[in-house]
Amino acid sequence: MEDRDIIELYHARNERAIVETTAKYGGVCHGVAMNILHNRQDAEECVNDTWVRTWETIPPERPNIFKAFLCRITRNLSIDRYRQNQRRAAHVDMELILDELAECLPAEEESGLKECLNTFFVGLDPMDRKLFLGRYWHACPVKILAEMYEFSPNYVSVHLHRTRERLRNYLTERGYTI
Repeated sequence: MEDRDIIELYHARNERAIVETTAKYGGVCHGVAMNILHNRQDAEECVNDTWVRTWETIPPERPNIFKAFLCRITRNLSIDRYRQNQRRAAHVDMELILDELAECLPAEEESGLKECLNTFFVGLDPMDRKLFLGRYWHACPVKILAEMYEFSPNYVSVHLHRTRERLRNYLTERGYTI
């Protein structure tokens, strides 16, 4: 079926328009989504959302190049999904970071804690301080820290664990309840 005929089906609010669009451009749109998302399920959802968005947009739109119109919608939806997935992954990372810190910090802020923490960090080896602040202040993934400082991820994880242990012991010795 020709593009102009498919567009006329949309204008007539004929659901066959989606069937024809899927048959003609489903593979192309799926390819666009896969190239961005690298996830079959997310790509399929974006393609299905493309059909919904197309249904909502035509009418009043009358695209000149229907394939480009569909690919643009798929691309935009896929980029939005990619960003959403990245935020979700960052949120999971932040939960992990906070869980790691909960092992060595008091649950409630106590008097003098800020000064005590500053004293602890000043006394750290510069590399341990960089790793600790990179991970827990800047929320940098262990893998990225390892690449930045040319260590293995295991090395960074071990150093972070040891620094958290030292911090917990340091605070406990000074009367803080962990």
